Amino acid sequence: MKMMAKMSVTAALALALVACGKSSDGGNATASKDSTGPKLGIRPYGDETVKPDMSKIKNADLPKVFDYIDTHIDDHVVNLQKWIQQPSISNTGEGIQESAEMVKGFFDQLGCQKTQVFDVGKTKYGTQGNPVVYANCNEGAKKTLIVYWQYDTMPVTQPDLWKAPPFEGRLVEQAPFKKVLIGRGATNSKGPEMTFLNAVMSIKAVTGKLPVNLIFVAEGDEERMDIGLNAFMTKHMDLFKGAEGVWGPGGSEGCVFVELKTSGKSWGRGPVYSDIHGGNKRSVDSPAWRHIQMLSKLVSPDGNHVMIPGFYDNIVPNSPETEAALRKTAETYDLKKAAERLGVARFISDDPYTQLKMQRTGTSMNLDGIWGGNMFAGGSGAILPNQIISKHNFRYVPNMTGPDIVAKLRKYLDQLGYKDVEINVVGDVPWATRNRDNDLARANDYTQQIFTSGGGQQTSGGGGGYWPAYLFSGKETNIDLPISSARGGTGGNAHAANEWYVIEGAGKQLGMASAEKVVATALYNFAGLNGPIPGKAEKAAGADGGS
Repeated sequence: MKMMAKMSVTAALALALVACGKSSDGGNATASKDSTGPKLGIRPYGDETVKPDMSKIKNADLPKVFDYIDTHIDDHVVNLQKWIQQPSISNTGEGIQESAEMVKGFFDQLGCQKTQVFDVGKTKYGTQGNPVVYANCNEGAKKTLIVYWQYDTMPVTQPDLWKAPPFEGRLVEQAPFKKVLIGRGATNSKGPEMTFLNAVMSIKAVTGKLPVNLIFVAEGDEERMDIGLNAFMTKHMDLFKGAEGVWGPGGSEGCVFVELKTSGKSWGRGPVYSDIHGGNKRSVDSPAWRHIQMLSKLVSPDGNHVMIPGFYDNIVPNSPETEAALRKTAETYDLKKAAERLGVARFISDDPYTQLKMQRTGTSMNLDGIWGGNMFAGGSGAILPNQIISKHNFRYVPNMTGPDIVAKLRKYLDQLGYKDVEINVVGDVPWATRNRDNDLARANDYTQQIFTSGGGQQTSGGGGGYWPAYLFSGKETNIDLPISSARGGTGGNAHAANEWYVIEGAGKQLGMASAEKVVATALYNFAGLNGPIPGKAEKAAGADGGS
């Protein structure tokens, strides 16, 4: 194990957290010492029509924490803006080292006794993993939570479509919200993570300590199939001893990511060394056209059904509890609004229940990208490519497996006469199901009731994503813990142009200040410091959450 050398920017980046440490006046250690701090004019409750049920807030510290959050919400938004302004693109490496040190600085300011940036080395896929940031914050509390973070983001692939620069963190009006923050990583996942950090920093500013001990693990490879986190977790399971739960999205679907490559060299036809002049197509075979023909045989003409023999074998039907939850959600699910927020013309199905079932518990083969030959926008340039590569993610559910899908793909390509097509497995994130009959889930469910009076929030129409829940679920590690979180904020356009996170809420959709209060209340509930939690959560295994 090696610790990454500190970068020269560490000290400056660590100061990105404006409203963090305690000062002698009990307020902000930097911007709020006087009246010269940020003046963004953020309204803590925005246009929200729901407020927390204060009759269920039993701990006397929580109202003080809420007041602190309201008073410092401008500073808290600036914290997020400064994090957005630091690029952290795992697929290109841009800003990754600096970002890892920045996150370590966050944990240092929180007062964690141990903070470290780990060089994870080579992964099991043969590639170098990005740094993992670890922190242990022992508050002398009775319970301990692991907090999962990703600090990496997707690249910006269509910069001309953004309404504001992707690394500026600009606040704009976006109906029905008076203020949302635009930026790469705003909702996936710097917004929710900074909301959590602002909340725990507020608790410490008011009370001097947290209600639970926290173990942070922040990866820089979530957008690269968590390859670095896998290497870290499988080697350092001892760093998570004593934890009773994981603050994370819950269960996860599975996802295996592959590249398919057709080349003249492997095929024995067409250009074998480099691209050649496109005029030669008159007498030379094209690996590109061969690749397109091959892809057309893997899915139905509409692209919505995988044609690989045996692909749908081993799927376990949804449980009655899952089906009931889907139907209940569908009763108030606005398909038109969800489509608009996702930026699509319409969904495959016009039935809310069917769309939700497909999105949250369905399977798919996607064409994520394809390249080769003339990749320059506009103009001409006759090229006959010597090779073409396409990227694909397969989403899968219990009891399917990534290796089995790849094996069936290989067999099918061979049967079709495409033995020369190469398959490169980029990564595989197995599915994980989690039982909600536990103290952490009950605490978070009760917290949601306090803040929404049972009413839910409809976000951007996404969901059903993957995240590395398997590493906390006894797969490839000895860590097998309840996973749950309470989230009040909302956002959209993850992986897309104009990614956003709500700053001022509207209607039943909470803004950043309320979302921070949700986090604080959930931690007190889990610690057993906010009175007894009534009822018992239904037992259900879910596959929601993630990226």
